[in-house]
Amino acid sequence: MMKLLAGPCVIESEENIFRIAKGLEKYHHDDSIDFYFKSSFDKANRTSLESFRGLGIDEGLRILQKVKDDFGYKIVTDVHESSQVEQVAKVVDMLQIPAFLCRQTDLLVACAKTDKEVNIKKGQFLSADAMKYPLLKVLQTRGCFEATYENSKKHGVYLCERGNSFGYGNMVVDMRNLVIMREFAPVIFDATHSVQMPTAENGKTGGDSSMVPYLAKAAAAIGVEGFFFETHFDPSCALSDGPNMLRLEELDSLIIKIKKIREI
Repeated sequence: MMKLLAGPCVIESEENIFRIAKGLEKYHHDDSIDFYFKSSFDKANRTSLESFRGLGIDEGLRILQKVKDDFGYKIVTDVHESSQVEQVAKVVDMLQIPAFLCRQTDLLVACAKTDKEVNIKKGQFLSADAMKYPLLKVLQTRGCFEATYENSKKHGVYLCERGNSFGYGNMVVDMRNLVIMREFAPVIFDATHSVQMPTAENGKTGGDSSMVPYLAKAAAAIGVEGFFFETHFDPSCALSDGPNMLRLEELDSLIIKIKKIREI
């Protein structure tokens, strides 16, 4: 069964969240998909102080809990500090470690001490091999001392590829990373963040969403366990990551193609 993490980058408003959640309902009822609704209550690593960060942890979790209650969705969201984990874990089914924080020991250990799945995004600055060590921090906290695919799957720990940045204002995806990381953990491919162009738009992150389908189909051919897509009814008015998001209808057609590749 394919994992699918999808939703808007940040919680903009309750109205927008529910509009997008409604548009993703088909995946929740698809027996071939293990669906998680994703949105962030806070984007703590925005480029500029003027950029929209979200509605905050209390209001954000209230809205995510309402999505869970009304639609029955599993929920995944980011945590940025170890002090947030206990509160967030009361609502979500999967805790996500942002890429820039994937080496933060206290954050990883706090997540590991919950009974939730953990999705660790690979840092833009790390090799695939180096991700074994953040993974081990979670596994060891859960009493498992060997980083293998089987152990990671058993303990609900995933690694998420989202490209590497070399200081040129662009993300580069080395598809070999997917193969390497699958040696010691199930892998989720973050297709939308992989087309980011950090600080390309005068203090804001740009991107090229037209490249999302190509990277996603390539990852499907390798055989990753799941996909992460940020989606919106109108990315042009999204308050975070609009340039690399997919429209809801674009996601629909892409998922059909990914399924066909996986069947092959």
